[in-house]
Amino acid sequence: MLPRLCPPANDSVHHPLFARFYAWQSKAAESVIGPRRDELLAGLSGRVIEIGAGNGLNFARYPNTVSEVVAIEPEKVLRRHAVEAALRAEVPVDVVPGAAEALPVKSEAFDAAVLSLVLCSVRDVPRALAELRRVLRPGGELRFFEHGRAPEGRAMQAVQQGLDRTVWPRLFGGCHVGRDPLAAIGSAGFEVTSYHRLLVPARGPKLPSSYCVLGTARKPLGDG
Repeated sequence: MLPRLCPPANDSVHHPLFARFYAWQSKAAESVIGPRRDELLAGLSGRVIEIGAGNGLNFARYPNTVSEVVAIEPEKVLRRHAVEAALRAEVPVDVVPGAAEALPVKSEAFDAAVLSLVLCSVRDVPRALAELRRVLRPGGELRFFEHGRAPEGRAMQAVQQGLDRTVWPRLFGGCHVGRDPLAAIGSAGFEVTSYHRLLVPARGPKLPSSYCVLGTARKPLGDG
């Protein structure tokens, strides 16, 4: 299937200034984030849905065992960049407008799902994860690389909570630094099979957005 841009739709997310900043900043940070993307996507196969694809920096890193990627991106500016990235990808990538809380795809249609620095900004995390369970086949795999709440240190957690209540979401396109993605994935009914925590960047001062978790979960086999 050739990459395509779907017909115009009402965008549920519109952050044009932040989108332009993100498109530039994410490429500048690729020397740090790129190896994490490789780890996130290694070994995937079959049909994959990626939620919040941004400007499509994951596309070039999907292994050739993937038969198709359906990439959901609600922001118009980032979606345009994602379409350009899809045209350069070695696997078929279909860029689709849509929100994580209401995925425009059929139930149990995918072998795997990818979350890459997106749960911080979705409006309704439990609903978005429930949608992922709906579209994954039983036993389907969820790969996640997310930033969120500091695992320890009340001072940093307090800073994150304060930023989330005030300026951070407004400055960074709805992003929150104090959410707990690992707990949310478990609470949504996924079986977390492996994960590890890391700091991004690994060296230098710890920022409110530095605390990341990268791992794998599965939709239970009996969940049909």
